[in-house]
Amino acid sequence: MSNTLFITGATSGFGEACARRFAEAGWKLVLTGRREERLNVLCAELSKQTEVHGLVLDVRDRQAMEQAIANLPSSFATLRGLINNAGLALGVDPAPKCDLDDWDTMVDTNVKGLMYATRLLLPRLIGHGRGAGIINLGSIAGNYPYPGSHVYGATKAFVKQFSLNLRCDLQGTGVRVSNIEPGLCESEFSLVRFAGDQERYNATYAGAEPIQPQDIAETIFWVMNTPAHININSLELMPVSQTWAGFAIERNKA
Repeated sequence: MSNTLFITGATSGFGEACARRFAEAGWKLVLTGRREERLNVLCAELSKQTEVHGLVLDVRDRQAMEQAIANLPSSFATLRGLINNAGLALGVDPAPKCDLDDWDTMVDTNVKGLMYATRLLLPRLIGHGRGAGIINLGSIAGNYPYPGSHVYGATKAFVKQFSLNLRCDLQGTGVRVSNIEPGLCESEFSLVRFAGDQERYNATYAGAEPIQPQDIAETIFWVMNTPAHININSLELMPVSQTWAGFAIERNKA
């Protein structure tokens, strides 16, 4: 049975890096993304290495997801892997100043989009059985609070618990579930969060030697290729330069 992988949000960041890494190893790829031009360019490039099927869609659109997955070509019908990568953070303002539309977008993408892809593809992963795996992109924000994380961190806490719960439901199927939790990583993700503010983006990573998308792709490739009897439940990664802050304390000035 051939190795076929489904990646959401494949047109940038972790998703694109994973597509490139798995293509190098000859995995067949189903790649999704909202930006048609970028997706077409990536698919054309990687098709020189392996079989690639591109799907222009938004994971938030349940009907479009259902239709696209139902109509996958037969050569991509059985999957060995799913990488739930599509996700985003919007803004860093404190909760009282946040835009509810941003909160809706984060919940719809990071939670509901991940749910849709997982549920719709589970029969295909179970059809593969032993050695199949779901890789969910969580974040250290799902483990540790920080100012401005509010809904984004909450969505990643959902990813963490959902991944653990899936493990229970998939016992006996041979399908594995892993939650990858990156820390400071340099990618387009932050440019989106900062609403395109390049200066703020540059300042975030200056001198920090952050994790790169290729580092995450290599980690995910390893997780997916561990022996079939091993499940990596969760894996937290941070650059050496990043660590934990102390507790915030408000002090009486009297």
